[in-house]
Amino acid sequence: MKLLQIFFLYTALLTGCSKKADPGNAYNPGSTEPGAKMLALGDSYTIGQSVTEAERWPILLVKSLKENGIQFRSPDIIATTGWTTRDLIFSVDNAKPATDHDLVSLMIGVNNQFQGKSIDEYRTEFRTLLTKSIALASGKVDHVFVLSIPDWGTTPYGESDRANITKEIDAFNLVAKEECDKLKVIFIDITPISRQALKDPTLLARDNLHYSGKMHQLWVDKVVPLIKSRI
Repeated sequence: MKLLQIFFLYTALLTGCSKKADPGNAYNPGSTEPGAKMLALGDSYTIGQSVTEAERWPILLVKSLKENGIQFRSPDIIATTGWTTRDLIFSVDNAKPATDHDLVSLMIGVNNQFQGKSIDEYRTEFRTLLTKSIALASGKVDHVFVLSIPDWGTTPYGESDRANITKEIDAFNLVAKEECDKLKVIFIDITPISRQALKDPTLLARDNLHYSGKMHQLWVDKVVPLIKSRI
């Protein structure tokens, strides 16, 4: 039974519980909408596994920024469920996005933790992604921000190993923050918000592993005050 549970968890993390719910890589370099340009880099949390397109946090962020008088076009997204830092590096290099984005976000690492990748490997590859993110923001460090890794240990799928998952997520987030501090990139800790799902099931998506649009909005509410003066 334990092995079967692990198999289903691995499948859910890599592909999501519904093929229809997985929007995949939404990168669209040909957008001609008016407004500033945002590029979001990440994995299932950025692409919005098991939520609608309108509920993805990059979409909600652009909407919120518009409400604050900052005009952005629809965000470009390079993110797919199951990606590690290495997968994201490869995909960014392959996509060859423009280097003139007004805002670049990075949120990556949960699959490194889940797949048992080493902290040292994560540090090296995360640093590479930070450097790439800055380059994609026209070299402007203050136009780049990082979101911490949410704690999936607080979901029903993480219940059997919650303490260990939480410990490892904290360790990966510490590395991300250290690397952000070195390059003076803003690090936004949304992990405590993700842990609210332990007591509020409405913050979980229907797959009971990822997070709902309500949670994505809470992340945006944390982000907006910290970045709107930087744009």
